[in-house]
Amino acid sequence: MSAFKHTLAARDEHIRTLHIALVALFLLASGMGFGWYSAPRQLTVYLPPDLRAASQRPWWEVPPATVYAFAFTVFQQINRWPTSGETDYPHNLNALRSYLTPGCYSQMEQTFRQRQQNGELRDRVRGVYEIPGRGFSDKQVQILDRDNWVVTLDLTVDEYFHSEPVKRAMIRYPVKVLRYDIDQQKNPWGLALDCFASPPQRLEAATS
Repeated sequence: MSAFKHTLAARDEHIRTLHIALVALFLLASGMGFGWYSAPRQLTVYLPPDLRAASQRPWWEVPPATVYAFAFTVFQQINRWPTSGETDYPHNLNALRSYLTPGCYSQMEQTFRQRQQNGELRDRVRGVYEIPGRGFSDKQVQILDRDNWVVTLDLTVDEYFHSEPVKRAMIRYPVKVLRYDIDQQKNPWGLALDCFASPPQRLEAATS
């Protein structure tokens, strides 16, 4: 009789062990399923045309050339007013809002309102472009840390009122850039402008 009871107890103990193992497997499978579901479907990898590091580049590292290209492209598009700054400037800000931090967007919007009140935008045509010989170089991009940079843009600014030139200046813009990978569909760069690290400077004397 005792042997029979012992066999039943061993069977019950084995069943309890199997139940515990099943619960553990269920929890493990649930955790793996959640991790798989929450994993990003797209991963941005920056691959510049530079073979010095071969293929041993960390996937999270953003090359300085990419940071510079992003800063220049977005800044140039914001300041491109082919018809009138009164309509083109706010249109550009809204179209490129995903490439600006909220604070920078608010700052640029405030600048637009001030210039509009001062009558500096109506029928004003504007464009910016690189000063020849002052394009990308390693010294143009200051690496603050893995996610923050300061990009120095040396640009020529041209403004016209109707067909009359009203401004031509060479200006240095120290632009802050940070990692901003929050919406791959609207911002595939995974970067954002955070306005200026310091006030822009005119470059006429340095150029001459």
